[in-house]
Amino acid sequence: MVLLVDDQAMIGEAIRRALANEPNIGYHFCSDPHQAVAQAIAIKPTVIIQDLVMPGVDGLSLVRAYRANPVTADIPIIVLSTKDDGMVKSSAFGAGANDYLVKLPEPIELIARIRYHSRSFQMQLQRDEAHRALRESQQQLMETNLVLQRLMNSDGLTGLSNRRHFDEYLEMEWRRAMREQSQLSLLMIDVDYFKAYNDSFGHLKGDEVLHQVADAIRGGCSRPSDLPARYGGEEFAMVLPSTSSGGARLVAEKIRRSVEAMHIPHTSPKEGSVLTVSVGLATMLPQQGEEHRSLIQTADRALYQAKNAGRNQVGML
Repeated sequence: MVLLVDDQAMIGEAIRRALANEPNIGYHFCSDPHQAVAQAIAIKPTVIIQDLVMPGVDGLSLVRAYRANPVTADIPIIVLSTKDDGMVKSSAFGAGANDYLVKLPEPIELIARIRYHSRSFQMQLQRDEAHRALRESQQQLMETNLVLQRLMNSDGLTGLSNRRHFDEYLEMEWRRAMREQSQLSLLMIDVDYFKAYNDSFGHLKGDEVLHQVADAIRGGCSRPSDLPARYGGEEFAMVLPSTSSGGARLVAEKIRRSVEAMHIPHTSPKEGSVLTVSVGLATMLPQQGEEHRSLIQTADRALYQAKNAGRNQVGML
């Protein structure tokens, strides 16, 4: 598709005749240079042929106007001039022209250059479209992978991290704490009398309770690096990197109070009770030769201590 911009109707007719018998070449003529950019936007030519000297408009400024508009910025421009002058050519190419012809060119040369620039432009459009489609596909793939990663790392019932992700994250933070010689804290959280709750209210209500407890644990996280997880059954965990025992105790108490404040009815340890959790807390400064499992074992012992001391409390060793 050719757009000719020239104030002389004679030039327009000459080029129309040159292209009249050429297959697959459409032709538009614009005699008003002030309408040139608007016409180019409307018809989307694959080549613009434009005179450099027109009344009321500087041809080079018009070339720059095409290049400044995102719709026409990449359309090939062949400028026509009555001068075969090196300085004029340099100015035209500097303004953004792709080619330069002294008018009127031989039809065979004009057609060859039109086809060459059109073909290059269409190939560029195809490449751009392919790249755009590829970028969209890559973005969709990345988003899908993120969703799959979240699903792989998440517990289906509570939405917290699952046991596998917990193990990986704790080991990673253990190694980092060892390198940086920073404290690493772990909370082990267990729902008190959960078997009795299931026996009294049924497993569906039990699942609802686990979901509510998970929300309270999630609400206890104050930093992106804190990782709440479902450890298994009615037991949960929270990894607290770079956290002292005092800071970890504050988090543990916040979670314990949040669950108690839900006032979820329970029949244990007696009628009229509410659901509670017990928390075991361990803080370590990892040393060479130690493993992250030692932190879990210490937090477990602290949890048993809280259970044996009457539940609904935080145990520390």
